[in-house]
Amino acid sequence: MKDSDTIRAAIQGIAGSFHDQASREYFPDRTVQLVPCEAFEDLFEAVKSGAADVAVMAIENTVAGSLLPNYALLRDSGFTIFGEIFLRISQHLMALPGQSIDDITEAYSHYMAIAQTRNFFRAYPGIRLIEADDTAASAKRVAEGGVKHQAAIAGEHAAEMYGLEILARCIETNKRNFTRFLLIYKPNGVHPFKTENPDKASLSFTLPHETGSLSQVLSIFSFYRISLTKIQSIPILGQEWEYHFLIDLTFDDPLRYKQSLDAIRPLTHELTILGEYIQGKQVQ
Repeated sequence: MKDSDTIRAAIQGIAGSFHDQASREYFPDRTVQLVPCEAFEDLFEAVKSGAADVAVMAIENTVAGSLLPNYALLRDSGFTIFGEIFLRISQHLMALPGQSIDDITEAYSHYMAIAQTRNFFRAYPGIRLIEADDTAASAKRVAEGGVKHQAAIAGEHAAEMYGLEILARCIETNKRNFTRFLLIYKPNGVHPFKTENPDKASLSFTLPHETGSLSQVLSIFSFYRISLTKIQSIPILGQEWEYHFLIDLTFDDPLRYKQSLDAIRPLTHELTILGEYIQGKQVQ
């Protein structure tokens, strides 16, 4: 990785979001300068234009599953994964200081955060849940609006950033809710990122529409003792019932990993290495 004190990270959302937190957790020794984006497509444009050095993008969640549109964006972008991080998603109810939970009549947040915390609010039928675009943006809205009786559901970082008081902590139903974020850069860009001694890789390929084509590939990985941690298919537009396959795998022996790629290459089409990197840490 090129030595630099500041990393410009394109994220979906604003300061205080979980994307923001993931960026800072991945670069603990760097100053992270956020490049907020409204949509995931904008992350890639920010890096392409040189406005950002890297993109930080959620790719899957232990509750909601895979973000299929993001897989398609990554595969079509030509960008490279250089890292990952697994972030525990803890949702908190927060409001202007000096209130109690019994004072709250409205709570704003992203629809997914509302879905993750709905069981908690069954004990508070007087609180109306209102969908918004983003968890951190909801916290900012409550803080800037200055209206009492309104609250937001967001992460602790958002409460600290916007001066809100947490009324109830960890209100999510599933306490093992993690989101996996990918760190992505543009090859041949201004800031090259190179991972030394990778032990994980992400691949993309298509297969002939023939019986047993996928099982052949999986058998080869098994022979070379390559562990598959994920396999995901996404439809090929205009080709009904045909798919791109995206695979995450881990390996102990780089040579056997390379040999496995050589072995599957004749069986696949459009085999692309999306990234080779170190397995990400899990942040509570």
